[in-house]
Amino acid sequence: MKKTIILLIAVVLIPFFGVTQTIENLDYISSFNEGIAAIKKNNQWAFINKDGDIVVDFRNDLIATNSKDGNYPIFKDGRCLIVNKKNGISYFGYINTSGKTVIEPRFLNATNFNNSIATVLELTKEETGKNPALGKNVVFYKYFEVTIDTSGSVKNYLTVKGVNVVLDKDFLRQPPKFTSKQISDNLVAVKNKKGKWAIKKIIE
Repeated sequence: MKKTIILLIAVVLIPFFGVTQTIENLDYISSFNEGIAAIKKNNQWAFINKDGDIVVDFRNDLIATNSKDGNYPIFKDGRCLIVNKKNGISYFGYINTSGKTVIEPRFLNATNFNNSIATVLELTKEETGKNPALGKNVVFYKYFEVTIDTSGSVKNYLTVKGVNVVLDKDFLRQPPKFTSKQISDNLVAVKNKKGKWAIKKIIE
């Protein structure tokens, strides 16, 4: 009788102990970074942890980064780049490791974080008057190259004068390019219109 009971328990429990979660038909699996790896399926990306659990579900707004072992979304300082298109124009923001948007997509371009600092193109809006014929305010847009912290707060202005921009998909077919590059944890090199470089210290 005891042998029969033990046999029944084994038959019932073994299938449950032997079950593992399987994610199949993936197109790409990246290396782990900050304990998380990107996986691709049907042109959408997701993230898994080292137990193989999906921590950020499949979505199509994640931005891939060129890495030494491939091109895939990546977390840096707990932040991953996302993009949202509005009227044909791309706006960039960031999610955290649970997939929550922590910095709303509002930048015309953005980099990954490095030492808790990212470089972005911050858009500003200025009303200069009213058009009597159309009965509408005259609005100008500019963007500034700035650094932000992981909460999205602006820390440094890398360009003093803003760049005038037309918010039209025919004008902004691609995100504007940066004129600066981070060369160390606390230094940024900025190129002027004459092609000369200046080195600025990042204020944390």
